[in-house]
Formats: sequence, C-alpha cells, structure tokens
Amino acid sequence: MRAPLSRLPRAARVAVAAAAVLVLTAGCSKQGAGDSGASAGSTAAAAPAIQGDITFNDDNLARLDAALKAAIQGKDVSALDLAMVVNVAVDYWNAGKTGFTKGLSDLGAKGTFQAPANGRLDQQLSIIQTLRGQDISAFSLSAIDPTAVKSPIQSAASAGIPVLAIDSPLPAEDGAALYLGTPNYQAGKKAGEAMKAALGGKGEVVVLVGSLTASNAVERIQGFEDALKGTGIKVTNKLADNMDASKALTNAQTAIQTDPNVTGLYGVYSYDGPSAAQAVQAAGKTGKVKVISDDSDAQTLAFIQQGVIQATVVQSPYQQGYTGAYLLAALKLLGKDGTLALVKPYLESDGTTLSSGVGVVTQDNLAAFRAKQTQLGIAG
Repeated sequence: MRAPLSRLPRAARVAVAAAAVLVLTAGCSKQGAGDSGASAGSTAAAAPAIQGDITFNDDNLARLDAALKAAIQGKDVSALDLAMVVNVAVDYWNAGKTGFTKGLSDLGAKGTFQAPANGRLDQQLSIIQTLRGQDISAFSLSAIDPTAVKSPIQSAASAGIPVLAIDSPLPAEDGAALYLGTPNYQAGKKAGEAMKAALGGKGEVVVLVGSLTASNAVERIQGFEDALKGTGIKVTNKLADNMDASKALTNAQTAIQTDPNVTGLYGVYSYDGPSAAQAVQAAGKTGKVKVISDDSDAQTLAFIQQGVIQATVVQSPYQQGYTGAYLLAALKLLGKDGTLALVKPYLESDGTTLSSGVGVVTQDNLAAFRAKQTQLGIAG
C-alpha cells in the first residue's frame, strides 16, 4: 500500500503547527544569534552549496499538452465529464485541484475534483462508485490502497472508462492506462544529493518516515541511500512513525539525544521535516544537525527560511491536475493506444512513468518558488 507523503488529517496538521510555533518561540529566545548562526556558518563553510531547482518537468509537459490538444481538435470535448480523485482532502492537493480546474477550462470540458475527507478507503471507493453511476467519461486516481481499487478500475476500464494513475503508481495489468506523478526514486536521490552537500560528504544520518513498507517510501529511501554511496555518510537508523506527527517528533528528539554523532535527519513524509526541525531547534543544534525534507508544507518553507531545514524535495501536484485533464480527454477521445503514442517520447526511462517533475527548494530559491506558486494560483 502506498501511504501518502503529505496527507495528514487537518487536525493533526494543526496540532503540529501549534507545536512548531511553541518550539520556534522557545528556540529563538534560547539560542540567540550566536548559537545557530555561528554553528551553521562554521559547518556550512566547508560544505558545497545545495543545488536548488524548481523547473520540474514543466517544459516537456507543456509540449505534451499542446500535442494532446492538437490531436483532439475538432472532437466534442464539451461532452466530456472528467474527474480527479485523490487520497485525502489536505493542503497538498489544493495545487492539484487548481491545476485540474485550469486544465478543464483550457480544454472546454467539465469535471469534478473529489477527495475523501479523512483519507478513508471506504470513502474513496464510494466516490468511485458514485462517479460510475453518474456516467463519468474518465477519471484520474491517487489510490489509497492499490489492491482495494484493483477491481473498480478494472471494471471501469472494461466499461470504456479510462483510468489514469496519479501520485501513486498502479499496476498496468490492473487497468490503469498510465502513471503521471513523482518518480519517487529520483526524488530520494535528490534528497540524498542535498544531504551529501549539506554534510560535506561525511556524517551519520537518521531517516524519519511514516511507513517503512509503503512503496513510495521504500523507493525514496533507496534513492537517498544510493546517492550517498561512496561517501563518508552512513544511514544509522530508519524510524517509522505510522503517520503520526507527534511520534515523528519523538523519534527525531530521541535520535539526536541518544546519539551525539547524528549530524543529519531526512524526513520522508511531509510532517517529518517540520518534526525534525522542531527537535533540532529545541536541542540548540540548528546548523549542527542538518535537515533535508520532502514536500512544501508552510511549516517546512518557514523552517527553510530560518535555516533550520537546509532543503526540501518538492513535487508538482498542479501538473498532475493540469496535464491529467488533458490525458483523460485524450484517453477518452483517442483511445489508449492513440494517447500512449503521443505520450511515449515524454516517458521516463522505465517506459511507464510520465514525470510531473521533482524540485529542490533551498533558502536561495525559496522566494522564486513561492512566486511560482502564486503565479499558478496556488495559495500558501
């Protein structure tokens, strides 16, 4: 089962945010400019700069969008009723909804965005069933449980309703036409490269993660570790928190309190980065223990601005929504083979993944990243 990276229920996210405010206030009063500034400066001086990048895969996807739109020119797009079904209603997917809505508008199609409020599987299955009853033309899906949705997507495909996997891959044999989303191994490698730069090639790192078995987490950690091969950096522990932000905070605190040799923390799920940052700041180790995280939650970006988190690897849910709309229209109007023929030149080397892109945000490009989000109409 692919557990989501940035999909905590809102109540838990609010709790983490409140804890962050308390820790930030306490940390600022305790450390002063001398503590974090001096330690960060002395450590960072010997380390190469982390390479930020927020280009994602936008140029390739723009070319693909144009090709798809040209291919369906003259067909009755207005008759289509498309849907984007995600795995939980959280801030991460606001960008996806914005992209999907814009894609529908540019195409001249109608559609709906659906998200189970609490990330419950039964709610997602009910959404799919309801859409089928409404004669939906095609839908994209970020599956909560790939095994549980196997039958519904096979049934939809058999009924001539294309299904596009987004955010989380689904086996092609189960009926999904294609995967549009984050190449997780690549994302993990970017996190590893950032950690390598932050630590100057040596140190001990602890990984904080929601699940040690979820496919996206496994792929990211593998990429992270592969990026560190041949260096003096060693991953000494991997601590699972079962998607509990308070447990992630405890894990981070324990890691840096019990082992003075720990110089890096990698937070794989969206709340893991802020949890690591809170623990580091409360311990007075800002700049001494480097933090690399995933995703672009508001807390994460705030910690980057303060220099507590050195970099975060970000995804592009906006493109999963926008290009997703184009792909759904093409799949319905051109058929699977015709659509895949257009998509083929843009696939990753595995031949099955259409990457929405991976970015790296640091202090240096934080303002540019925020400006880009604003330009796309993404709040936050």
